[in-house]
Amino acid sequence: MRAKDVLGRRGEDLAADYLQAHGMRIVERNWRCPEGEIDIVALDGDALVIAEVKTRKSLAFGHPFEAVGADKLARLHRLAAAWCRAQGLWMPLCRVDVIAVVDDGIGEPAVEHLKGVG
Repeated sequence: MRAKDVLGRRGEDLAADYLQAHGMRIVERNWRCPEGEIDIVALDGDALVIAEVKTRKSLAFGHPFEAVGADKLARLHRLAAAWCRAQGLWMPLCRVDVIAVVDDGIGEPAVEHLKGVG
């Protein structure tokens, strides 16, 4: 496995642990369809949460949040609808969250969470 893939998997694991520690229930991870992939699907009370995880070793090339632009957010909203259709669910409350993980492999990783992006 490539180093960036190992880093990305570690970031997703840290993000899932973070969400669970903050009271969310993980429903699915790495859900794929022809349009793309959802990193984490979770429930936060009555709200469906589509979580995009961005992991970096450092801030040298910008903050991980900067990697999620308007096109990516639009795709995540479409993927949320596709996930609901695939599950046969209708969720009146749905949001897209972005989790940033900075993990240099030496110190404690930093995890930041933006709720309801876009």
